[in-house]
Amino acid sequence: MTVSQPAWVDYSLWWHAYPLGALGAEQTSVDTVHHRLDHLIGWLDYLLSIGCNGLLLGPVFASETHGYDTVDHFRIDPRLGDEDDFRRLLHEAHERGIRVVLDGVFNHVGRSNEIVRRAEAAGPGTPDGDWVRWSDGYVRCFEGSMNLPELDLGRPFVQDYVVGAMEHWLGLGADGWRLDAAYAPGAEAWAPITARVRADFPEAWLVGEVIHGDLPEFVQHSGMHSVTQYELWKAIWSSLNDTNFWELAHALERHAEFCRTFVPQTFVGNHDVTRIRSRLADDRHLGHAVVLLALLPGVPSIYYGDEQGYTGTKEERAGGDDQVRPQLPAAPENLSLLGAPILEMYQRLFAVRRRHPWLVRAAIEVGAVTNETILVSCSSEAGGTHHEIDVALNVDDTSRPMPSGTVIAQSGSDLLEIEAHGWAVLQR
Repeated sequence: MTVSQPAWVDYSLWWHAYPLGALGAEQTSVDTVHHRLDHLIGWLDYLLSIGCNGLLLGPVFASETHGYDTVDHFRIDPRLGDEDDFRRLLHEAHERGIRVVLDGVFNHVGRSNEIVRRAEAAGPGTPDGDWVRWSDGYVRCFEGSMNLPELDLGRPFVQDYVVGAMEHWLGLGADGWRLDAAYAPGAEAWAPITARVRADFPEAWLVGEVIHGDLPEFVQHSGMHSVTQYELWKAIWSSLNDTNFWELAHALERHAEFCRTFVPQTFVGNHDVTRIRSRLADDRHLGHAVVLLALLPGVPSIYYGDEQGYTGTKEERAGGDDQVRPQLPAAPENLSLLGAPILEMYQRLFAVRRRHPWLVRAAIEVGAVTNETILVSCSSEAGGTHHEIDVALNVDDTSRPMPSGTVIAQSGSDLLEIEAHGWAVLQR
């Protein structure tokens, strides 16, 4: 069975921003409203200039610290603004043809959330206590973090609450949800939630954060349209660092299998991982990663700043995410000129993607593979016409012959060879 998604998603290319960091918000909650979301409006035209037409927003709801410890799912975080600011951002985005998807953190909440306070006061086995998950008499917390108590999404009244929050913001104009830590409560817990939301808002896109496991099975049983493709993310940088395109070839076979069931959400960077430029051992291979992001099937997202060559390493400590969640300049014109060549590369490759929208559901065939080289063909019979684009990557110290086809993008200028540590995109 193939999972369908709203038709508009097939044409969506996302810029993924973490608002609390990008807009320079305080580290912890505040009482005074700061109207920072308005500053994000100034980045919408920049988003379009990259080649994107969607804004994937990190948490914007009232929270204790980093946004993933929500205290009120029905209120905009005062560090970012208020509901009027959010409505204005939606309006300005939609006026430009930009879709907006929100980050739904429902698996866990902040410890000061009233739901948790009431549950801890009442204890397990009580009406208030049943809102959360328990372990040995204590409220269970997400991945051992004592500040992230887990809601019990298996309870019908908790599902009612989640549906209510999701539909409130969809009713205001949001275009979909990224459901954080979707893997934690399991696919079956999400099914009654997504069924109701999809029935009431059939054009809303629902994508779950899933890190590993049987992705097609999760999509089928959860009722979501898509999930995050971490396997491909890992294979891209790992194969480049290890000079082992056999790893990428294996991941592409898996990706092709996934794509026969649903359209995965693809990325090479997000708010939870080391930035791709810092992850790669050789800066000459950044283009290789961007080519794969832009041209492989799936729904791709660019993590804000990656298109400028931002660096940043995620560390497993308090504040260890700060490097990958930096503040943006006041306006796009204040960006450093050092990022211009990388931005141009993103623009060039995502322009290819926009000219070939069939790539979102393309079939993948891995051609010749060595440790240092790989040829990947993406093809489609959309509209009764054969379409095919080949991606050729070379991480060897010597150049390699250019495959057959018309070169439509490349790292060098020689049409007969792929330069050492270069790449090429060809149309056939």
